[in-house]
Amino acid sequence: MYLELVEVFSNVRHHLPDADVIILIGAGNTFCGGNDLHEFMTMTPENVTARMALVHAAFRSIYECEIPVIAAVDGVAAGTGVALAASADLVVATDRARFALPEISVGAMGGAKHLSRLVPQGVVRRMFYTAERVPASELARYGGIASVVPAEELVTTATALARSVARHSPVAIRIAKKSLTEIEYLDLQSGYAREQRYTGELSGYADAKEAVRAFFERREPRYTGM
Repeated sequence: MYLELVEVFSNVRHHLPDADVIILIGAGNTFCGGNDLHEFMTMTPENVTARMALVHAAFRSIYECEIPVIAAVDGVAAGTGVALAASADLVVATDRARFALPEISVGAMGGAKHLSRLVPQGVVRRMFYTAERVPASELARYGGIASVVPAEELVTTATALARSVARHSPVAIRIAKKSLTEIEYLDLQSGYAREQRYTGELSGYADAKEAVRAFFERREPRYTGM
């Protein structure tokens, strides 16, 4: 599964050439229950780096995917599930979704840094130390989860959010994703300077001028991706 995630999210143009947004959703009524615990039984200080490299690569491929990713979470998102969801750009969840970092209860570490993209540090520490499952509705109040809806509305909600993003210029979306990823952990001045660099890059595309013309002409823009 990790290999498949890396392959798809690192090669989006090959696998999904016409996509402007990706929705990552679990099969059935569980998003991701975490790693196979049998793996932990044979993990040692000597082999952990090599074993976890692929795990890290999977999370990173989602975070650095060249187009926005929406995680649609139902059921359980535990450990790896939290990291997968938090690696996405946006998260929507059902009212029965539960997030958990059970690592401390199974002799492992990880997931806390990813969760910090969704909730404040105090919540991260409480969830990590207790290893308890927390309802998505509770976490949503901190802003990291865009919306919490009934299970039967999850796909509709995620798709509507994706369409709201995809209505913009595809080239602008890709540049915005690159910009937001690069500035997330920069200081204010460095981050703004990086954004302005991407403003310059975007200004070279016809879609940027079409966006301004459409605004002045009070009409919907007609983007070409050029």
